[in-house]
Amino acid sequence: MIVKMKQQATKTDYDKLVQALNQRGYTIKDVSSETVKIFGVIGDTAALDVNDVKAFNGVEQVIRIQTPFKQASRTFKEDNTIITLHNGVTIGGDASVMIAGPCSVESADQLSIIAENLSRNGIRVLRGGAYKPRTSPYTFQGLGEEGLRLLRAVADRYRMAVISEIPSSEQLDVFEKYVDIIQIGARNMQNFQLLKALGQSTKPIMLKRGLSATIEEWLMSAEYLLSSGNPQVILCERGIRTFETYTRNTLDLSAVLAVKELSHLPVIVDPSHASGRWSMIEPLSKAALSVGADGLMVEVHNDPENALSDGAQSLKLPRFETMIHQLKDVAKTMGRPLK
Repeated sequence: MIVKMKQQATKTDYDKLVQALNQRGYTIKDVSSETVKIFGVIGDTAALDVNDVKAFNGVEQVIRIQTPFKQASRTFKEDNTIITLHNGVTIGGDASVMIAGPCSVESADQLSIIAENLSRNGIRVLRGGAYKPRTSPYTFQGLGEEGLRLLRAVADRYRMAVISEIPSSEQLDVFEKYVDIIQIGARNMQNFQLLKALGQSTKPIMLKRGLSATIEEWLMSAEYLLSSGNPQVILCERGIRTFETYTRNTLDLSAVLAVKELSHLPVIVDPSHASGRWSMIEPLSKAALSVGADGLMVEVHNDPENALSDGAQSLKLPRFETMIHQLKDVAKTMGRPLK
């Protein structure tokens, strides 16, 4: 439920209504702007009569939110959520962001070579897997905390922010220490205990769409993060599982448009995991920017033929450099420069 106060409403009017709602067990989420005093009533509001709320002095309008994802809804918060990282990078604002790096952190030399090239091409957010949840227990599982330490050291050298995937809430303390954006992988999208734990983190969270998740299920997972206290949520479309086997997954670009209509949260696209093929990354990236994605997350590697994971979907550094120039032209055409 959303309550909009009249312009002439006093602080006493506001405080009296909020106190009454708190006494009935509801939580208040203020989303006011400079010109409008508005707040959300969080909780099971089915038993809360709209007319009872309207009876308070200073109330102009009361709106029920019909969607199950209350705080993620654009009805709840009309303005786009913009997340600012420590190095000044914004996600969800007037520019598109490029996140790039290897699927897995393999060594200090590998990461340094990649990060130097990315930095030279203006990339300011470095991705890399330190803990690798893999389908097979026999494949490379990542360097663990040592991988995070390497990410942090290399990123600091080039003034980059770090994003990496967390496997469970047990690693939250170490991720808080080294990482700027904590990624929730597709397999953990509905790990509700993990979502609740990360909802209490001070770090921005990137929530990848589950392999077979509907848009509503995806937004409901975001709702867990928001309702647990973390407003810094980024959504990531990374392809869904369909009957098609030629590509690794099927990139659902219509989901970007749908989420933009339904939610205020920023949405980025991961064409690497969506296609599983390096040759498709550039055209899919262009398409993602064309439909209004807030950014891209791409896998690159200095030696993909010998990568320990996902080499087939990783761009070589020269190819990535060429792609960046192409994408900057597309982003400029769309009115949202790529940074």
